[in-house]
Amino acid sequence: MNIFSFFAGAGFLDLGFELQGNYDIVFVNEFDKEFNRVYRYARGNMGLPEPRYGHHVEDITEYVDGEHDERLQVLINMVGESKRADLTGFIGGPPCPDFSVAGKNRGRDGENGRLSGTYAELICRALPDFFVFENVKGLYRTARHRQFFEELKQLFREHGYSLTEQLVNALEFGAPQDRDRIILIGFHQEAIDRLHLPAENGLLVNFPWEAHKIYNLNDVKQLPWPDKTPYRENAPLPMPEGIIEALTVQHWWTENDVMHHPNGNMFFQPRAGIVRFRTKDEGDVEKKCYKRLHRWRYSPTAAYGNNEVHIHPYLPRRISVAEALAIQSLPANFILPLDISLTNAFKTVGNGVPFVLANGIANSINDYINHINL
Repeated sequence: MNIFSFFAGAGFLDLGFELQGNYDIVFVNEFDKEFNRVYRYARGNMGLPEPRYGHHVEDITEYVDGEHDERLQVLINMVGESKRADLTGFIGGPPCPDFSVAGKNRGRDGENGRLSGTYAELICRALPDFFVFENVKGLYRTARHRQFFEELKQLFREHGYSLTEQLVNALEFGAPQDRDRIILIGFHQEAIDRLHLPAENGLLVNFPWEAHKIYNLNDVKQLPWPDKTPYRENAPLPMPEGIIEALTVQHWWTENDVMHHPNGNMFFQPRAGIVRFRTKDEGDVEKKCYKRLHRWRYSPTAAYGNNEVHIHPYLPRRISVAEALAIQSLPANFILPLDISLTNAFKTVGNGVPFVLANGIANSINDYINHINL
């Protein structure tokens, strides 16, 4: 299957699809030049191929603004060519702070909020066989934003798509991070007919959402995770009983060998000394700013902006880029350029979709297409 990626960032969502094994990333769109540089560097380091139709470092709105019709037509031609050879999908997560209570919360009229509508319009003009639309749970659960989400779904249905949606959490797929995301998936009627997919009344039937989840979220949340532990610098702390080691920060840091990772020494130095880094309890994440992670617990959402700072459990410093990548469940050989600014590094890591979540969604779509366990 061929994938056209939009709002690609550093490519976490793309990587989840490509490493599933049945998808090729053939087109990449990302507005930020530095994020696109990270994308190219990390994938090149992993030996992954360049997209057949290239990288497009530009504003997605230029495809649908009416002033660049030739650009839209070129994209439509690419999609048409791709569809003749292989099943073709669009994947993307428009920037989401306008739908986030923790962010700007401006909704559809915010600068970033409008991009969700733009992505939907682009899908409806190019008509890929299927699409993935990823966003924050605020678009799904907040009343003032839900109407906009429903309007987007109606637009998709009017253009021949049957849909399925679910609010998923990264913990369900094995990432050491409590991160909710709404995933909307659509298949066009032409693809449904060609592949004999189960769909009725604009809905995809029996989509295997649960097939590649590892854990039940409610069960995970009810485990006896440690609360707060007095901070002791670099002191050992036995893992408590009754928890899932694979969902802990420490497990992923050990697996990725973060201390020896190329991005392991990349972290912000404190400007006003390290007193506060030596007084806060391990596991104290009550306040938005300066949350100290617990080594034997999963992390809060990896959102390293809006003054949110995550502190190392047992060292007097912020977490490193390598540690943040592990919390996002990236493979150990995913590396950011060493000359990237720390601000851009943490921004692009925090904006990404956890790799194992992306991989799970890719697997579920593949199962649906191939009628596996339906």
